[in-house]
Amino acid sequence: MLLTSGLSLLYGENDFYAFIQSAIGTLSIGIITAWLTRGKIALSTKDGFAIVTLTWVVTALASAFPFYLSGYIPNFTDAFFESMSGVTTTGASILGNIQTSPHLENGIESLSHAILFWRSFIQWIGGMGIIVFTIAILPLLGVGGVQLFKAEVPGPVADKISPRVRETAKYLWLIYVGFTLAEIFLLGVSGMDWFDSVCHSLTTMPTGGFSTKNASIAFYDNSVIHYIIIFFMFAAGINFSLHFRALRGDVKSYIKDREFRNFLGLALFVTMVIFISRLVQTQEFNHENIRDSLFQTVSIVTTTGYGSADYELWLPVAKFLLLSLMFIGGMGGSTGGGIKIVRVMLILKYIAMETRRLLHTRAIIPMQIGGKHVSSDVVRNTLGFFLFYIFIFALTTLLLTMMNVDLISSIGASASALGNIGPALGNFGPSDNYALLHPLGKWLLSFCMLLGRLEIFTVMVFLSRSFWKK
Repeated sequence: MLLTSGLSLLYGENDFYAFIQSAIGTLSIGIITAWLTRGKIALSTKDGFAIVTLTWVVTALASAFPFYLSGYIPNFTDAFFESMSGVTTTGASILGNIQTSPHLENGIESLSHAILFWRSFIQWIGGMGIIVFTIAILPLLGVGGVQLFKAEVPGPVADKISPRVRETAKYLWLIYVGFTLAEIFLLGVSGMDWFDSVCHSLTTMPTGGFSTKNASIAFYDNSVIHYIIIFFMFAAGINFSLHFRALRGDVKSYIKDREFRNFLGLALFVTMVIFISRLVQTQEFNHENIRDSLFQTVSIVTTTGYGSADYELWLPVAKFLLLSLMFIGGMGGSTGGGIKIVRVMLILKYIAMETRRLLHTRAIIPMQIGGKHVSSDVVRNTLGFFLFYIFIFALTTLLLTMMNVDLISSIGASASALGNIGPALGNFGPSDNYALLHPLGKWLLSFCMLLGRLEIFTVMVFLSRSFWKK
């Protein structure tokens, strides 16, 4: 917040005190909490679930105050929705609707440089995880780091690069920062304004999707910019341990990894089908259709949510495929959301295995992925996660329809919030926003964003009755 307040002075804008007041308030609460919990603390696994869940909620609350105090989002429900969408890297926004924000005649482009940067910065911090960031930068949590790492890191398994959790967090962040700096440079030299380059790079690597433009990436009529963003979105959707191995010289680790091959194959297949549907619809075989098909496929499957075209105008088959990708998401260990490719692989493998067991009732059929044995605990956890995910999706859709939201919009918003994507379908498509959604709907989707970002179980364990029993 203090860093961002400097942008207000640099650009001579009027939200300097909003950031200073937010910083002082946050710092005061932090100092009091640190004083009350001074001394060495040994954290249990149970503590890890509580700390991670509460840290994300408190961070979202704190991050909402600059939006609210600056006056750009005068309603606190809207400010919290925007903030939670940011720190969970969802990218859903209430900005851009003149009916609800008459002081923002140009929508997102009416915001100050400081607020635009703040929206991007909270996504960047949320992308690799506030807890992992804390472990990497502040060695204050001691032995409790393992519990926090397991509770926060995206993906079905916290794949540690280094034997030490703190070293793992540092490696992850070095890769993350390296990709971000590389994208800033490439976007800047490709013709994008340097401020916009910084903001878009801060929201690409966390697969966040907040943009400084109302039209998102469609604003830029520059194919080089589009392809640079496509590359970094795809890189962010890959398991970061593969990036680490590649940097250590094992570039073939990408191709060796079955999840990566499926991830790449899925993206190419969906791009091809969508392009064919665009070809049938427009009767034009041109580069723009190819580029937009690839861009939107990668944007949705990595759960980034940038828009290069209004896919609401595309054929139903294209919209169905993009909706399906909202559920699937990126690879385990990436900054992407969704169910994750590796979980989908395991579920399909389990279905095939159970089918074989019906034919061979006495056979002992081991579960393997990529030549590695998968324990029954992992299978059970994955099936539980999938059932939980679908149940919450269905329940959220039902609750939204009870708020007089049409079925298509409800389905899209539920899938988008749980998958941390941002744009959805119907009234919440890539050219729309969530400003007119009922306040209860905004709180509901904010909760779904948190569930999706922390992989459901972390939050549900914290909320369960058994957690609070001694």
